[in-house]
Amino acid sequence: MPQFTSTKNQLDYNILVWEIVRQIPSGKVSNYGRIADMIPPPNNMDPKAYKAFGARWVGGAMAQCPDDVPWWRVVNAQGKISARPTAPRQRELLETEGVIFDEREKIDFKKYLWEPGKPSQASLFDDFK
Repeated sequence: MPQFTSTKNQLDYNILVWEIVRQIPSGKVSNYGRIADMIPPPNNMDPKAYKAFGARWVGGAMAQCPDDVPWWRVVNAQGKISARPTAPRQRELLETEGVIFDEREKIDFKKYLWEPGKPSQASLFDDFK
């Protein structure tokens, strides 16, 4: 099996990642692997290999994201903020949006995980405004 450290067309992949992350609403989060799962693997890549590399590629895209991408809404698979210099700012931004961390510094995915296509409670009542 060939080794893939990056996708053939990195910019196109990054743009897809950023478009997905822009859709995550305030007060919700996703993780690198779930975002990767929303993007089909490159044609020349075995889906199992993509499963292994996709989350890393999403992380690479997030490290280069434009200013209009809400980068702070992407956390690791454990529901934690990954260690990096921007971690305190990421937590601050999430808490400002109402996301609560438990005593282990984790986010409850049952409460805060963004599930595309699943209507939020607020959207169910939009017609009554």
